[in-house]
Amino acid sequence: MSYAKDLPIFRLQFYLTASYPCSYLPGRQSRSQVAAPDSLIDSSVYSELVRLGFRRSGQHVYRPRCDACRACVSVRVPVAEFEPNRAQRRCQNRNADLTLRLRPLVFDEAHYRLYQRYQAARHAGGGMDQDDREQFRGFLLQSRVDSVLAEFSLEGGVVMVALVDKLIDGLSAVYTFFDPNLEKRGLGTFGVLTQIRLAQEIGLPFVYLGYWIEACNKMAYKRNFRPLEGVCDGRWQRLEYRNG
Repeated sequence: MSYAKDLPIFRLQFYLTASYPCSYLPGRQSRSQVAAPDSLIDSSVYSELVRLGFRRSGQHVYRPRCDACRACVSVRVPVAEFEPNRAQRRCQNRNADLTLRLRPLVFDEAHYRLYQRYQAARHAGGGMDQDDREQFRGFLLQSRVDSVLAEFSLEGGVVMVALVDKLIDGLSAVYTFFDPNLEKRGLGTFGVLTQIRLAQEIGLPFVYLGYWIEACNKMAYKRNFRPLEGVCDGRWQRLEYRNG
């Protein structure tokens, strides 16, 4: 990959954070490499950074750079080759009654209440379950790139919201939260399937799913979207799995 030397990406600086407890692998310490300043990171620059394995949280763009671990793999789905498996087709059928609306990054009290319920049920004690409205806005509604909220409703009530970034070469699934009482619907899987369909419809080749860690059960669902590519040794490669 080559860049013109006058692109803003060459004016970015990258620094390492101090170590902090890993959110995914117990007993391990994490560090992140952060791109700065935020003001230089528009949709074009961010697209290039995502190809290099970066992600964003609010306006902060980072990638894992741990001292003694390389378990985090940035992954994406090449949508032209994707075919849903039997379980994913069933998931699509179960959720055919949902209504999708793409909305701008504007605060909605119904979204915040759903976010609170999701965090309390799925991530209690992790800190995000205590997020107030300003923290919610900072995490989900602050973006310097082309972003939308994919809102899914059932009988007039919001049951899932996915924050999605549009990149030069794909869609990036930033964060999704949903009604924890509807677990049997497989809403998280349906959200990814919907983003794959949207990417196909607008002619974008990839859906980026963030990081995958083979030893983390919370991330196991990502390996069900095949084929799956990951950044290995600085290059995107087709991932092979030890168990199937």
